[in-house]
Amino acid sequence: MPVGIIEALDHEARGIARQDGKAIFIDGALPGEVVEYASFRRKPKYELAHLVSVISPSPARVTPACPHYGICGGCAMQHLEASAQVAVKQRVLEDSLWHIGRTRAENVLPPIHGNPWGYRHKARLGVRRVESRGGVLIGFHEKRSSYIADVRVCPILPPHVSDLLMPLRELFAALSIADRLPQVEVAVGAECTALVFRVLAPLTAADEARVRAFADRHAVVVYLQTKGPDSAQRFHPLPGPRLSYRLPEFGLDMEFRPTDFTQVNPAVNQVMVRRALRLLDPRPGERIADMFCGLGNFTLPIARSGATVVGVEGSPALVARGKEAAAAHGLADQVRFAVSNLFDITDASLAALGHFDKMLIDPPREGAIELVKAFGEDAPRRLVYVSCNAATLARDAGVLTSLKGYRLCATGILNMFPHTAHVESISLFERA
Repeated sequence: MPVGIIEALDHEARGIARQDGKAIFIDGALPGEVVEYASFRRKPKYELAHLVSVISPSPARVTPACPHYGICGGCAMQHLEASAQVAVKQRVLEDSLWHIGRTRAENVLPPIHGNPWGYRHKARLGVRRVESRGGVLIGFHEKRSSYIADVRVCPILPPHVSDLLMPLRELFAALSIADRLPQVEVAVGAECTALVFRVLAPLTAADEARVRAFADRHAVVVYLQTKGPDSAQRFHPLPGPRLSYRLPEFGLDMEFRPTDFTQVNPAVNQVMVRRALRLLDPRPGERIADMFCGLGNFTLPIARSGATVVGVEGSPALVARGKEAAAAHGLADQVRFAVSNLFDITDASLAALGHFDKMLIDPPREGAIELVKAFGEDAPRRLVYVSCNAATLARDAGVLTSLKGYRLCATGILNMFPHTAHVESISLFERA
């Protein structure tokens, strides 16, 4: 059995060893460890491998809290102590900025992190009937597989949601459409918890009665989704609290639909918004853009400062809910929303939005390359960039610093997804 010394972790949290000039990526290995491994894929320049045994363990190695860890693909770093995970992600961020963007931040911001357990308030779980494995399975996919992991508890979900996994299996097994229910989406709000059942066939009257009884017994709200995300409709109970999350520092209670994009970690989200506003430093009289604004997670807090805000988003449904939220909080006069595909933005279409003193950018994993390329002489003097992908941030940062006259003043990570390899960050750019 080959033995390797782990030099670092890659962006997927795999240990990196080297043998005869070839990189070996080993699941479950940590920097500084000496391990035995078994390769399952060999290429001319690299190999992918399983960890067989740890000969010399890292002092940061811990026993995973989840009994399904190693099989379930939902987490990749439970074997690494939580503060060490944060340090690894900071290193990935800095390495990406240098190796991809050829830039370094002038200052490193303190990391934002919270409770590493029970944090995930949004989740999409697969459902599959597998009689050979005990009936209906509910969970994330297995590692490197389309199979659903046999998940009975999940410590990254809030405890009351984890406790629903086995009762949900029993419910789905009893439904006439057990073979036509491929997923359940979880959304935990400040006042209620919603479950969205993706149904590919109508429920019978007996099915409906079972679902209502389940919702009442477990104090959850059930939605049925027959087609795309916008087709999700509240099923039971019809009256009662609506989903929302809170930003108490700004006096905001943001309503959302269970299939809307919202941050999965509300505690970290609150701190992230606070830091973003501190870095952006909005002032009364300024005109500020919030690009990829969603339903207004940053837009409305910026408006609380007295600045005029333009929120730009590609989803008409999210823009509509952003407008409703602005009106509900008395901010309609300070906020304007626009529907625009920012992946297709041009110099002319950006200029048509008018001059902005400052801008916040919060794109999906694809980043904001077309937007930053569209900046001209009238570009905002200050940018706050919230990223969920270190590689695309680094690419965009390279354009901003080498071509658009910006300095990368500060950057730091947001550990929005503990125990995963996701690297989220917040960065401040200023124009010279």
